Amino acid sequence: MSGIVPGTPYSVSPASAAFEGTPNRVSPVSNPLRGEAVVAGRVLRPTFTALVAAEEELGPLFALVERAASGALKLSEMVALFWHCLVQRDDFEREGFGAAVMDDGLAAATPALRVLLGQILSGK
Repeated sequence: MSGIVPGTPYSVSPASAAFEGTPNRVSPVSNPLRGEAVVAGRVLRPTFTALVAAEEELGPLFALVERAASGALKLSEMVALFWHCLVQRDDFEREGFGAAVMDDGLAAATPALRVLLGQILSGK
């Protein structure tokens, strides 16, 4: 079995077909046409509602982009932006999500941050 798992933003690879229904064998799939990214095994989608919530917490989004560009973006700000853009939060608390992002490392989080910041600037 290969393809999208119905009702979720996940796919099952042929190698994991034998483990069908086992959550740790399912990989997240992002849709670049929606501006989605993956971090800590979770799909991020920068919807208008998500970005408004992030802006309420973090201040103006353009200032956030400027801080990121100058290397002054705090880890807490990055995790907050990711948190607001999470597609599914059912089994995560924010602190646990932040720990999962750090477990993967900043190098793994950078591509997702780049995608979200690009969406903020481009407005697609």
